Amino acid sequence: MPPYRFEVDATAAELHERFVDLAEGTESDVTVTIAGRLLLRRGQGKLVFGDLRDGTARIQLFAPAATTPDFERFADLNLGDWLGVTGVVMRTKRGELSVRVDGWQLLAEWRHPFPDKWHGVTDTELRYRQRYVDLWVNDESRERLTARSRIVTELRRLLDQRGFMEVETPVLHPIPGGAAARPFSTHHNALDTELYLRIAPELYLKRLVVGGFEKVYEIARVFRNEGLTTRHNPEFTMLELYWAYADYHDCMDLVEQLVSTLAISHAGGTTVELDGRPIDLAPPWRRVSMIELIAEHTGLAVSLDMDRDELAAHAERLGVEVKPFYGVGKLILEIYEKTVEANLWDPVFVIDYPKEVSPLARDHREHAGLVERFEPIVAGRELGNGFTELVDPDEQLARFTAQAADREAGDAEAMPVDHDYVKALEYGLPPTVGLGIGIDRLVMLLTGTGTIRDVILFPTLRPEPGSAPS
Repeated sequence: MPPYRFEVDATAAELHERFVDLAEGTESDVTVTIAGRLLLRRGQGKLVFGDLRDGTARIQLFAPAATTPDFERFADLNLGDWLGVTGVVMRTKRGELSVRVDGWQLLAEWRHPFPDKWHGVTDTELRYRQRYVDLWVNDESRERLTARSRIVTELRRLLDQRGFMEVETPVLHPIPGGAAARPFSTHHNALDTELYLRIAPELYLKRLVVGGFEKVYEIARVFRNEGLTTRHNPEFTMLELYWAYADYHDCMDLVEQLVSTLAISHAGGTTVELDGRPIDLAPPWRRVSMIELIAEHTGLAVSLDMDRDELAAHAERLGVEVKPFYGVGKLILEIYEKTVEANLWDPVFVIDYPKEVSPLARDHREHAGLVERFEPIVAGRELGNGFTELVDPDEQLARFTAQAADREAGDAEAMPVDHDYVKALEYGLPPTVGLGIGIDRLVMLLTGTGTIRDVILFPTLRPEPGSAPS
């Protein structure tokens, strides 16, 4: 029967560091107790070697029949079994740092066939469904997901250094808002009301700025009822921050600083690699308007003054599906997303979006019909979204009302009117900039990962064929 607890006094990584100078073919005078999984085992008559992996590294087990208790049972252990081992630290004649098995205990059994040690779990669908196996046999998975934790920790440190305060806001919202997306809904029995899993924490964070917190951020789990792709998972993690007295130029500077610093911390420099191609994340990043980019990539000169039907015809020729409620601004965005975004490899801030598709952003100070909004794009991927915040409650109500009309016309992602948020603006929101960065996509970029499922511990998966709902 396995024990209720097991006292460990060393890790594999600590032993490798502590005994780096131990000579070949010698024993130390140190006895340690370690624990982990048995990942490899090979027998040579009256001697068994094993590889034990704990949460830090691997270390060899050296088990001679003459001194190993219950040697025959030890030699018959399953790969994957959890073991606790006590023994002298030594280095074999071949130079392998080892722990001699002077005592051992089975802590938990692995009752399934162990994956091939050279190939790990090669069925990608099985890797995600059985991540608990994947993490033991695929070092890349373990290293990538460990890197995610370190990146998020460093991101928090960088924001804390800059005076931002981390907060927590509601996950259950009475009105879905803060982004254009379909929400998940649920019913609160005690209140007998519909609630929605948040699609963004934005509107609550801006309420905090109204309340006097001038620099706030949240690393938030958000939920969007959308499809599964290499870049989309229905639940994902987002950094959102709000910064009083700053504008979208200041925020673009901040994004450059954060991403380049994280690259240096993770990769040792500002250059990372994705799909075999280098990307230099060093500031400054190019800043260019959406309208300019459309002209560069298609030769089409679009503007907010164009006739809607003429622009719709151009959009259809470019392969854009045009819906009846699309105005000129929405058509410009659709043309950009269809023809430009995927082709932007080097870091770029796409700036100055149409007001029609930016209901929470402030009017551009120089260009009518546009707003002060940006999206950082790297390797054809949207990394985030930010804008100088709309602070006028009357204008915000008008924007919400227009969105509600689009919703009635068939746009399922348009925002409903949030009267409580408008009321908060009536108490005064100072000049403020906001930013959202997708943590999963940021980790994909910094680790050179091609699919979002590889940077999420337990991604959402389609039901297995033939499986019954639980």
